[in-house]
Amino acid sequence: MFPSLIADLPLLLVAIAAVLHILGERQVARMRRKPRGRQARLRAACFYAGLLTIVVALAGPVDADAAKLFWVHMVQHVMLLTVAAPLITLGAPWMSIWRPLPLGFRRGAARAIARDSWAAPLRAAGRWLSRPLGAWLAFNVNLVMWHIPVMYDLTLRHLAVHALEHTTFLLFGILLWCQVIDSPPLHARLRQDLRVYYMVATGVVSWVLSLVLAFAPSPLIPVYAHLADRPGGISALADQQIAGGVMLGPGSVSITLFVFIGLYRWLGSEGGDATSAGLRRRSATGGART
Repeated sequence: MFPSLIADLPLLLVAIAAVLHILGERQVARMRRKPRGRQARLRAACFYAGLLTIVVALAGPVDADAAKLFWVHMVQHVMLLTVAAPLITLGAPWMSIWRPLPLGFRRGAARAIARDSWAAPLRAAGRWLSRPLGAWLAFNVNLVMWHIPVMYDLTLRHLAVHALEHTTFLLFGILLWCQVIDSPPLHARLRQDLRVYYMVATGVVSWVLSLVLAFAPSPLIPVYAHLADRPGGISALADQQIAGGVMLGPGSVSITLFVFIGLYRWLGSEGGDATSAGLRRRSATGGART
């Protein structure tokens, strides 16, 4: 029973987050006594889409086949890291989830974390992880660590370790995307141009990792290498190569999309600034002549 509870813990947290968010949104609607605006509805839709992505990744056929096929397991990781995490960040559910909790609990927790000595390490870790460099290092070190063959094997053999892997993927994924996407009350700290470089640097790490998997001359993950029967009859090496392709292709879609949108906004804002500056110069020149 206990191992099953550990395996279902991420889905239980998803259910709790969904219920708290719904209650929080209803509280806001009652206080304002008017329908939510379009932006609020879009944010809520992004959040629920992110939760649905987690459910699809961790329950049903995807999770069942992930134990037999490396490439399906990689699809699971891609869904958590590059689909669920940015959608939840766009959804900005933080205040809606926090608001329905009992007032006494909220005040006590906030006071303890802000002032108590035992929480000093948490405050220090929070400050470090909230910075672009800290979030980037945490995300990429965590990504590489879980794809080291020994660690990957460990997640396949122990449910608790597997649940921890999925939790850290989501946690550090959200922290990373919060550096480049405003998620009120959290705001991205990087300038528009630096956000593009930041996500390109993030993509490079996963691209290198995917190429290692795709071009390795032999299977790297013992559990998958020693499977007696594999769906589709593909070899362990072919399975690993497809997994590398999944990480390189579908795993790069959200980052690539963000980079293109970021470049468009960056170049557009520079063009707008240049036009405004030119108009100001012409206006000043014309005024001087008059």
